Amino acid sequence: MLFAVRMDVDLPRDLDPEVRADLVAREKAYCHDLQKAGTWVHIWRCVGQYANLSVFDVEDNEELHQILWNLPLFPYMTIDVTPLAQHPSDLAADDAGV
Repeated sequence: MLFAVRMDVDLPRDLDPEVRADLVAREKAYCHDLQKAGTWVHIWRCVGQYANLSVFDVEDNEELHQILWNLPLFPYMTIDVTPLAQHPSDLAADDAGV
């Protein structure tokens, strides 16, 4: 199943710099591992914001839930999830015979 996920991050301004650096480093490593596994299919930065728009390819809602809850920055995020389905006007759908 494909999901579009918008993640807005709001780290406290008074967060200890070492704690912040550790959180960001762990978040990046986790993201990279999921990308290498083919689960985190795309990630785009939202210009001018501490936010991203990502696409995940997972088995079901529960798998996505677990992935999101395990994000090191999760406690500081507002997350919006949108399930995706193939659009009949997509040229790729025509090429696949859908």
